Amino acid sequence: MADEEFHDFYKYTPAKAAAIIFIILFLPTTGFHIFQLVKRHVWFFIPVVVGGIFEIVGYSARIISSTEAPLFTDTPYIIQNLLLLLAPALFAASIYMELGRIIAILHGEKLSVIRRTWMTKIFVTGDILSFVVQGCGGGIMSSGTKSNLLLGQKVIIVGLCIQLIFFGLFIIVSVVFHRRMAARPTTASLSLQLSWRKYLYSLYAVSVLIMVRSIFRVIEYIPGADGTLLGREFYLYIFDATLMWILMVVLNVVHPGVISELLMGDSLLKSVGMDMHSEELGLAGSYGNNPNPMRKQRPSFAETIYARHAIATRGLA
Repeated sequence: MADEEFHDFYKYTPAKAAAIIFIILFLPTTGFHIFQLVKRHVWFFIPVVVGGIFEIVGYSARIISSTEAPLFTDTPYIIQNLLLLLAPALFAASIYMELGRIIAILHGEKLSVIRRTWMTKIFVTGDILSFVVQGCGGGIMSSGTKSNLLLGQKVIIVGLCIQLIFFGLFIIVSVVFHRRMAARPTTASLSLQLSWRKYLYSLYAVSVLIMVRSIFRVIEYIPGADGTLLGREFYLYIFDATLMWILMVVLNVVHPGVISELLMGDSLLKSVGMDMHSEELGLAGSYGNNPNPMRKQRPSFAETIYARHAIATRGLA
């Protein structure tokens, strides 16, 4: 095989044992996310599942690289470099979408700094931009030439900075909404059997994890290939692998399945109107006091809350 097909990509020999450990860690949390997604129809968490798969495949590629030292083939290096670099951007996409759904279920649109209809679009667009820029940087680096390594690192730094800017803005928007909701709670926030604060705190936690990881990656790439962080493998496992595994576990434990079900309940109420209240929920008088039986009355607030509770607890969604 020609010499140019091999490169000294790493400044160390990738540790096979460490990669195996994190594959073992990511497999159950990713599998559980798949189960939760399918069971509760939380489709906006598909990026989390894909991100988990990226982590598993990425560390599998590092195992292959560990057998190739001291000269490494392109494919395993490119796979691990791109997938481990891009997985957090997928986690971020679901986190952005979860905040919008929390605001929707609490009827707190007026308390948000950014309109809910625009919020997800803005943050996900920024996330996609970060994803594409980092992906381009990783692709440039994969050529193995010194000039392209330097250029690719600079492009990756730009992508990471974009991610940090949007995440910083996201945290500010989340905190402002949280404070406003606590000061001026909506009727829905007081009546729903939903600990909305728990979900916001989980978003703060995973946001900090991604922020720390992204800051580490920026610091890692600034000095270039000769930097301390790029030359020491254990930093990758401490500030990237471990943090992203904790993120996935937190999202397993504080999973937005209930939020998704309540939102589907709202949609169901709008589509079936009073039929659901009188027939499915057994509320008396839904039509009895209606002077025009052919025209459905707007459900009362109490009926709406009862319906939401029934949907969430009886599996009607």
